[in-house]
Amino acid sequence: MEFEPRPQIQFQVSANSTAPLLRAYKRSKIPVYVWPTLFTAFGGFLWGFDTGRQSIGPIIVMPQFEDQFGQVSATVQGLLVSSMIATAALSAVFSGALSDRISRTYTISLGAFVFSLGCAIACSAKALPQLFLGRCIAGFGEGIFISSITVYVMEISPTSKRGRTMTVVQLFNTLGVALGYFTCFGTVRLAGSFSWRLPLALQAIVAIILAIGTAFFPHSPHWLLSVGRPAEAEAATLKLGLQLAEIRKEGETAANGPAAEVAKQTLKQQAKELWAKDVRFRTFFGLFLMGMQQACGIDAVLYYAPVLFQQAGLSSTSASFLASGVSGIVMVVLTAGSLFFQDRWARRPQMISGGSVIAGCMLLMGILYASDAAQTQAGGRTLIALIYIFIAAFISTWAVVIRVIASEMQPKRTRAPATSLAQCFGWAVNWIIAFSTPLFLTRSTSGPYFMFGTCALLTVLVCVVFQPETKGLSLEMLDQEFQETKLQSAVKRYFGSKSGQTTAIELTSM
Repeated sequence: MEFEPRPQIQFQVSANSTAPLLRAYKRSKIPVYVWPTLFTAFGGFLWGFDTGRQSIGPIIVMPQFEDQFGQVSATVQGLLVSSMIATAALSAVFSGALSDRISRTYTISLGAFVFSLGCAIACSAKALPQLFLGRCIAGFGEGIFISSITVYVMEISPTSKRGRTMTVVQLFNTLGVALGYFTCFGTVRLAGSFSWRLPLALQAIVAIILAIGTAFFPHSPHWLLSVGRPAEAEAATLKLGLQLAEIRKEGETAANGPAAEVAKQTLKQQAKELWAKDVRFRTFFGLFLMGMQQACGIDAVLYYAPVLFQQAGLSSTSASFLASGVSGIVMVVLTAGSLFFQDRWARRPQMISGGSVIAGCMLLMGILYASDAAQTQAGGRTLIALIYIFIAAFISTWAVVIRVIASEMQPKRTRAPATSLAQCFGWAVNWIIAFSTPLFLTRSTSGPYFMFGTCALLTVLVCVVFQPETKGLSLEMLDQEFQETKLQSAVKRYFGSKSGQTTAIELTSM
């Protein structure tokens, strides 16, 4: 793959063709790439909105819902809640390959359309099977567009702004969680089935807007390069207000590498690429991080916050419900605050320090329950404080940085399939947590906290040993960083100087 000759002339033509758009955005002082980032972030909003409704569980226990379908069993409730997660994990397996074939933007549009169809089916449900089918279809669409949004936003962002733009997606996600709480808190007061149908209808409307609007945004320049369209890649780069130097350099690299063949590969070939010698560790590390992001207990807190607050001493159901809503507000505020600092903070310290706080909170909560100190007034207040500290630590660090690392550490040829596979694994762990947490809590009030804390602590130790720093590095420089971490280099030098031999600790050969 080569760029067209005489790039200076091409640049001049491209610049003239996009001059009115560029001048308009220059006057607004807002970079052009911000707009597709904000718009596609509505996919994160949809994900969060459904999470917020699940965590308070109002629809299934609404009197209006029971009038329509009768009282559902705990098993049916668990299946209705987790069905969307299960089908999302299923579709996420191939969403990366689809993204490489038809583009990031069209994949987002397709997934959002399927999601809106599922929400519409659930909204119009007259029987439980129809509601279940609608949620399954919606989850299938969600699995298609979520990982594609992550890759698209990262690829249209300048190297120095990747953390900030990914935080925007997380901000919309937390807005969805908070609004999910309070939308259902308000609609439960409405008469008739409209009370539980309205939240589903709102999701369908937002999803169809996302499906239509995303198709009009520029394609990712990196994707255009990977399918052999360098001239369009330069034009898209200019439209997005990005620098041409990096995309031209990547185009030259792609001409001598396998990236240009990605779109022609079969699903089996792309799956094989994920475990090639030079990327297998990155793939495994991304799966590990996305799995541990869920296994640290965040979704147990979001899904079953009322139960946790009641266990901590809030006896009133309405007070517990409001406490869950306050959690959503805290998440929004903290995410908005971290937006201004995300690209100033290094990724590795965020993972280690944030994980240490997360692990400490969970282990302390386990100790309080195991020692029966949670039954005292002071112990209950401490538990509530620890829940909020846990949420604050997660939202400020792991919520954003894990997704950034899992996506940005991959080379271009495996970025989309690896990100979708990591998302699939995260959802699989998410489903297990969502389904098993209430059963675990009935048998042991302290056990889940010890398990979540141990998973977080294990993640911290793994990051200390294996995670390199990725902040501010171009996608090409990231390849070099993943050859060997500083700690591994120090170990190699230490033992090499002792024995006169070098150790064979290399990430790429794992």
